[in-house]
Amino acid sequence: MSAEETHGQSKKKLSPATYLWAAALAAVAGFVAVYVNFGLDGNVTAPAPQATADRPAPAASTGGGLDGLNRGYMAAFVVHGEAVDVPEFSFGADGDGEKSLSEWKGRVVLLNLWATWCAPCRKEMPALDRLKADLGGKDFDVVAISIDRGGFDKPREFLQEIKVANLKLYNEPSGRLGPKLKAFGMPTTLLIDRNGKELGRLVGPAEWDSEDAVALIKAAIGKG
Repeated sequence: MSAEETHGQSKKKLSPATYLWAAALAAVAGFVAVYVNFGLDGNVTAPAPQATADRPAPAASTGGGLDGLNRGYMAAFVVHGEAVDVPEFSFGADGDGEKSLSEWKGRVVLLNLWATWCAPCRKEMPALDRLKADLGGKDFDVVAISIDRGGFDKPREFLQEIKVANLKLYNEPSGRLGPKLKAFGMPTTLLIDRNGKELGRLVGPAEWDSEDAVALIKAAIGKG
């Protein structure tokens, strides 16, 4: 087998149905991991899976121009009927002090919560890196925030290991960001509009550089 064929196989995407199952499993497994790692208080219910392999999630209607775009690899993406306020929060930027989400106002943001102990998070990171390389700029950014409690060292080592070239390293180690954003499964990814409001979210891993994902995000940006 040629090197080119081998490279092609390594880039082969899984089916949308596989990602629906992965999203459901990540919602449950990620919730347990967050609970164990951060010792959440109170009775918290893991989010119900939005779809199965046999019954993809129906497209929800929204005024944000995303109607019918949660399909294929984005079938597990839940579109809100109306944009939802996102609470303000701060987080650390590796080598660049503290940041707050409000600094991204005016740009569409794909906000991804991940951790090195979350296998699906690690798997989707290269796709997020490619997405930022493709669409990142004055209108759009990918903000991937590690919630590793140890700070920057482990996530920095991991991103260097997989040769992430475009994503900046952010970290929020307190354990409060997930509950604040009502994100109890890992990974959880929020699509946030230019006004800082959440258009929708996806719990679980996704092919973020797929045609389905790019079409959804371009619609949010207003280019699609």
